[in-house]
Amino acid sequence: MFFSVVITTYNRADILRLTLDAFLHQSVDPVDYELIVVDDGSKDNTGKVVKTFQRKYKNIKYLKQKNQGQGVARNNGIKIARGEVLVLGQDDIVPTHDFLYEHQKFHYLYPEENAAVLGFTAWHPELKVNRYMDWMVNGSSILGMFGGHQFAYEKLHGKKLANFNFFYTSNISLKTSLLKKFPFDASFSSYGWEDIELGYRLEKEAKLKLYYNSWAVAYHHHYMDERSLPGRMEEIGKNIWIFDKKYPELKKVPGPLKKTILKFISFAPFIWFLAAIKKLSKGSICNLYYYLLSKRYFLKGMDEGKKLLKTG
Repeated sequence: MFFSVVITTYNRADILRLTLDAFLHQSVDPVDYELIVVDDGSKDNTGKVVKTFQRKYKNIKYLKQKNQGQGVARNNGIKIARGEVLVLGQDDIVPTHDFLYEHQKFHYLYPEENAAVLGFTAWHPELKVNRYMDWMVNGSSILGMFGGHQFAYEKLHGKKLANFNFFYTSNISLKTSLLKKFPFDASFSSYGWEDIELGYRLEKEAKLKLYYNSWAVAYHHHYMDERSLPGRMEEIGKNIWIFDKKYPELKKVPGPLKKTILKFISFAPFIWFLAAIKKLSKGSICNLYYYLLSKRYFLKGMDEGKKLLKTG
């Protein structure tokens, strides 16, 4: 068997149905891959949805665990994977028809254990993409250097290899043997840093080579707006301390000067001013508004995370 596809899910039965259907209608032969759905303690009808597919398709495994986070869920799926190559997926990442073929093609070209493949993820065509979602997938919207925190594929244009900062677990495949040796760090139980941590660890300890194939396309079927920003950025801020403790050499925690600058530029009155005029403005003001707002909540999460370290 060539592929094991590990799909983690939590309370998204409707979208999971769409994702499973897309994975079960790939251009590669169904005997060449298995789907492993790891349910992270869902309370909806996720189990019933998966069992409906299992009645018709024999290459689906279903594993349910208590809610422990995506890292633990992925590790549990990796443990039972039988394919030579493991594809990391999510319940809301819908693959295109040739998705597995494009990943397979690159693994034939680069059969080494430390060779991995990064595909391209875009918003699902069914979604009405708003300005916030545009900003989320543009890491160069501010001065060509800074931007949203979801993806930054524009920085990979014309490049063959990507570094650990592009270890996007929504669309990536690695040799299964490598992931069994280097599992996800379960201490990252909430959103933020668990993927970058694994990417850096693999790059550092296994000399990971992450090849970029923009033809391995998947669609993110998850509508977002500004309301999702505070929670996400606070979690990223909290978890940065775990990352920094493991890899202080990367200096991901802002130093005193940088932190002061971030506090200054994300000062509330300035953000309120941008909020008041962004409806009348073009993209540049919106991008600046989202960026500064994200830093405000990032710093808030950092402060909360530091307090937890002291008390914990």
